[in-house]
Amino acid sequence: MLRAAMSQEMGRALVSVREKVQHAAARRAQSLPAVQPRVVAVSKTKPADMVIDAYSHGQRYFGENYVQELVEKASDANILSSCPEIKWHFIGHLQKHHINKLVAVPNLHVLETIDSVKLADKVNASWQRKGSPEKLKVMVQVNTSSEESKHGLHPSDTVELIRHLREKCPGLEFVGLMTIGSFGHDLAQGPNPDFQVLLKQREEVCEKLGLPMDAVELSMGMSADFEHAIEVGSTNVRVGSTIFGERVYSKPVKGEASAN
Repeated sequence: MLRAAMSQEMGRALVSVREKVQHAAARRAQSLPAVQPRVVAVSKTKPADMVIDAYSHGQRYFGENYVQELVEKASDANILSSCPEIKWHFIGHLQKHHINKLVAVPNLHVLETIDSVKLADKVNASWQRKGSPEKLKVMVQVNTSSEESKHGLHPSDTVELIRHLREKCPGLEFVGLMTIGSFGHDLAQGPNPDFQVLLKQREEVCEKLGLPMDAVELSMGMSADFEHAIEVGSTNVRVGSTIFGERVYSKPVKGEASAN
């Protein structure tokens, strides 16, 4: 009974998020690419049955911050049987000794957090050893807020890393830019400056590498600010607590506890 009620509540939350996404997309400037934004449901700390419930309500894209948690969920027998079209996004900081584990994840769709040439090369080598007929989609994570607590490369290094990905990493497919950004921006002061940095990064990347604007996604915006992010150009928003409810940690979690 409780499970059914919780599933219905999640279903209502997903409907609400999708409606807000549609309305925010309609408010975008016409100069922005007319790409329907993707909602990535961030399921970190949530059990497999909640992933299955969200999937049953039409959600297909899910995000995880920690490799081990992603491995456990993506390999869960119930998820594999109940969610055949699930697509996993890895949105946390990737440590090099976890690369092979990540690459082996069933239904891995996008790695959003490439932030160095060394990491790109190691992921590429691991993916090629896997022998997949398809390339692994990757995004480049940019530290737009210059906070030491945030991962991502400096904006000035973005173009060269993407050039390296496109020319030296045949197993990877560059699909976009990602940022976490600073928290608590007051929109009364104007658009989030971190989002504006990522928009400018895309312009520079497209100009210098000859890419069409609609070929470079922007992954920015989380539960607290996804509507604003979409309004200014995000094509990929990472929404967790708004869909699944607040997280309860058994102990403090360090690192990317803020990626949704």
